Amino acid sequence: MKRINCRKCINFYVTWDQSNPYGCRYFGFKTKMLPSVYVYKSSGEPCKAFKTKDNDPEDPKKPKLPKYV
Repeated sequence: MKRINCRKCINFYVTWDQSNPYGCRYFGFKTKMLPSVYVYKSSGEPCKAFKTKDNDPEDPKKPKLPKYV
């Protein structure tokens, strides 16, 4: 199973709450651990709400633009 990196998801956010610093907008919760880990521990399945941010340079579906000097 490939590990999901919440920091590359459009639903991930950092909260001001020191006791629960990470959140998921899709599921509407805040947690101490990364939301994908919390979802896996709760359901036993990987997060199905993961969606890559548009500006992610590692997204394989995003076309590569030529570099100009």
